[in-house]
Amino acid sequence: MSVLTRDEAQTRAQLLDVRRYEIALDLTTGVETFDSRTVITFTAAADGDTFVELKPAHLRSVTLDGTPLDPAGLEDNRLALLGLTAGEHELRVDAAMRYSRTGEGMHRFTDPTDGEAYVYTQLFMDDVQRVFAAFDQPDLKSEFALTVTAPKGWTVLANGVTEHLGEGRWRAAPTPPLSTYLVAVAAGPWHSVRTEHRGLPFGIHCRRSLAPYLDADAEELLDITRACFDRYHEKFTEPYPFDSYDQAFVPEFNAGAMENPGLVTFRDEYVFRSAVTDTQRQTRAMVVAHEMAHMWFGDLVTLRWWDDIWLNESFAEYMGYQTLTEATRFTDTWVDFGVARKSWGYDADQRPSTHPVAPDPDAVPDTASAMLNFDGISYAKGASALRQLVAWLGEKDFLAGINAHFARHKFANATLADFIDNLASATDRDVHGWAQAWLRTTGVDTFTPSVAHSGREWTLALEHDGSRPHRVAVGVYDRDLSDGRALVLRERYETDVPQREGAARDGGRPALVVPNDQDLTYAKIRLDEVSQATVLASLSGVPDALTRAVLWNALRDMVRDGDLAPGAYLEAARAHLPAESDLAVVSGVLMFAGSVVTGRYTPQEGRAAALATLDALCHDVIRRTEDGSQPGLRLIAVRALIDAATQPEPLATWLSQGAVPGGPELDPELRWRVLARLAVLDATDEGAIGAELRRDPSATGQEGAARCRAALPDAGAKSRAWEAMFGSDELSNYLFTATAQGFWQPEQDELVRPYVARYFEDSVALAERRGPAMAEAAGRHAFPLFAVDEETLRLGERCLERTDVLPALRRRLADQLDDLERALRVRGKAAQG
Repeated sequence: MSVLTRDEAQTRAQLLDVRRYEIALDLTTGVETFDSRTVITFTAAADGDTFVELKPAHLRSVTLDGTPLDPAGLEDNRLALLGLTAGEHELRVDAAMRYSRTGEGMHRFTDPTDGEAYVYTQLFMDDVQRVFAAFDQPDLKSEFALTVTAPKGWTVLANGVTEHLGEGRWRAAPTPPLSTYLVAVAAGPWHSVRTEHRGLPFGIHCRRSLAPYLDADAEELLDITRACFDRYHEKFTEPYPFDSYDQAFVPEFNAGAMENPGLVTFRDEYVFRSAVTDTQRQTRAMVVAHEMAHMWFGDLVTLRWWDDIWLNESFAEYMGYQTLTEATRFTDTWVDFGVARKSWGYDADQRPSTHPVAPDPDAVPDTASAMLNFDGISYAKGASALRQLVAWLGEKDFLAGINAHFARHKFANATLADFIDNLASATDRDVHGWAQAWLRTTGVDTFTPSVAHSGREWTLALEHDGSRPHRVAVGVYDRDLSDGRALVLRERYETDVPQREGAARDGGRPALVVPNDQDLTYAKIRLDEVSQATVLASLSGVPDALTRAVLWNALRDMVRDGDLAPGAYLEAARAHLPAESDLAVVSGVLMFAGSVVTGRYTPQEGRAAALATLDALCHDVIRRTEDGSQPGLRLIAVRALIDAATQPEPLATWLSQGAVPGGPELDPELRWRVLARLAVLDATDEGAIGAELRRDPSATGQEGAARCRAALPDAGAKSRAWEAMFGSDELSNYLFTATAQGFWQPEQDELVRPYVARYFEDSVALAERRGPAMAEAAGRHAFPLFAVDEETLRLGERCLERTDVLPALRRRLADQLDDLERALRVRGKAAQG
């Protein structure tokens, strides 16, 4: 599929003014294709040539101003429109379009539970052409009028309120001006819960087979939606700009959610079938808040070109966490951000593929390159930068600038320059200078403290490796004289970095000094020698969860940089997690300890000891939660214990009895998790997997079975899994991912080692056949993470020398190889002592 260049988009935007799309979709023509008829009314500013994008299964007819065009003129998904004259034109396109199984375009899914089919669109960034003909770029906004013919018993959802006209025909209310990538349709026999709020219809929707689970959480979801909606109306002067607010939980969705105006689509794993922790509920609520923020920033005001995609995502990320904290019961959201999201940004910003939060427009010359910037920098680093901006600017001036931005550019497009100008109009601060320092630079700044003391006086000096200005809080802690394991806050003061010469402070040498306490800026921190010793001995005694998150991140960064032995991190986790109360901290530390420290940074000969430490840690947490007062903490520990198991028992007993002694009961998620680990340990077989699938024939069950079958330590099972992933294109995006997650296992090195070289050949061919979404899945989930050795690095580097690697796969492989190099360095330093 051809990619649109920035130069082509600018040329077309200067020529065209697109007034209206009339789109008629017929979803009753079969399971492989649907019919798409489009009428585009547009005006040319001058005589000239242009093109329209379309990727049909079959192009039946095209007419321009009543004159037929030759469908054979469609080349590389573009149809040339030659010899346009200045003035108004009408383009009519009639085509059959393919359904997708990769989450791109119009995705079709058949629910294995009841056989019902569902379709939905995902048109970001350039997949509109998979559904209807369009001038597909964000700055050619237009009104959209949509009709859909659907099978009997289906409901059609769209950007505007939909009306059933009879005989399966549905009409959506015309939209205000939208970018093409924001058009949305979701159709099927949805289960819906509807209400009204502030005069607008609200709805939440899911597959019928998930109805009991949605109903169980409907009030929570709607309460979150209403609370965020009201809070945004307190923050923003522009009212919500669309006629309804539907949230559809759809199957096999590639992203977390998509901000389609009036019809937000979410991955339907957010309809919880099994027990979850409160942190998982908080994450779901944050996604609701994040997507709603996009209704203003992204939908009402939209980027002009994809170099500014960070503005959409960073703003929504910041607003999602902040608004959730202000408007709901989830008041500690920044702890989860610090543990789960910020590390994503730090990792991405230290790879060769790093880029500025706001890249130079020339660095985003086309849509393929723009897709590569959907990473921890555009989300987590950008949101951290905005949080630092609010700390420096003040929220009042920040919101004044945001509201000026909305007022000046509503239903239109804007750039970074427009955004910064509007912020600058609300303050005397040098916002342009801040933007240059924070948004146009790469890398992570590092603070390294040194503490000097004499008698009761002490002085902090912060060495600053980096170029950005920071406003940070410094936390000063003493040991609690009544409890030697606890620490108490002496003071928390603010300072600027780079730092003027530090003034002497009273009180004697602190036990712990925390730069960036409360996590207000984006920077790695190191600890002075005394503070590091205090943290390793007493981290669980730090009184504030957000401070503990900052300190765990500091230890994480030290491990990744080779400044703290992986074993020391595991011992710190063993010492302090059993006393930790914050679920986000426990979950984040266990994930890093299990998947990275044990899975990649520990050589094979040390893996058994590392797993034993994790096992002991999880048992400590489970013993602490035997009174039933902390089910979320216990659930996290049980999950981690399953993943770290080196023997079939007690897992096999839990599975046969349907519960962990003392709880929890094994719901579908835990049963599949146990069975997958038993498969790795050669303690189950195809018969047991088939029996479990009959017990849970849902889509999640199908994925669980695929994961278990791929994990079996059997040559035939591995061969079948590989053929399913790379030899055939039958697997959907989710089933491919599940199979890949089961395939590579450190315990099966000898069995899977021959597939490492094959991966670097077969993934390239898969990406070429199946496109960017599957290329991303192959690079992310099917990469042989277990193979931490020079030979894998050599094979990967040789693969990147090829010229035929799809950009999405190339970027993911480059990042994986950089992580592999880091793992080798960490192992090397640990071996040296």
